[in-house]
Amino acid sequence: MSRLKERYHKEVKGALQKKFAYANPMKIPRLNKVIISMGLAEASKDKNSFQEALNELTMLSGQKPLTTKSRKAIAGFKLREFQAIGAKVTLRGKRMFDFIDRLFNIVSPRIRDFRGFPLKCDGQGNYSLGLEEQVIFPEVDLDKVKRTQGMNITFVTNAETDNECVELLRLLGMPFKQSTINSSVNQ
Repeated sequence: MSRLKERYHKEVKGALQKKFAYANPMKIPRLNKVIISMGLAEASKDKNSFQEALNELTMLSGQKPLTTKSRKAIAGFKLREFQAIGAKVTLRGKRMFDFIDRLFNIVSPRIRDFRGFPLKCDGQGNYSLGLEEQVIFPEVDLDKVKRTQGMNITFVTNAETDNECVELLRLLGMPFKQSTINSSVNQ
């Protein structure tokens, strides 16, 4: 069992139960999955750079990415129907907890001018954040990177409110901006 999953079961569940006073222990929020997605529209014109981005996503996630394709043609964007425009990976279980542990403890401190992630949930108990570069991950070899590529990371939980989601992620170790936590707790 990964150390973050063990921490969730030993510490986080009890703290959430105490803070929100759930009558049923099945209502305690938990992470269902983590989705990592990259928009590769510019790289789709060059097959080599598209394949390199897929390889980098494979290295940092530990599993093969799914290629996303356009649904219809748009001439203004020079986009054809069923053209590959992105990639995504859905992580669950042990891989999910291992990725989250690396993201919170290794990758976050490597982000330039990092002061914490913003506190913006989607209103349904899920949290998304965007990273501008893939080179902050230790798995990516800097010598082989020809172009930087951003990505979106979405944490899907079964939390019913944004406060529950934020508290779950905070207890798991996500570094949020300090001023936003203090103002949201006081409200």
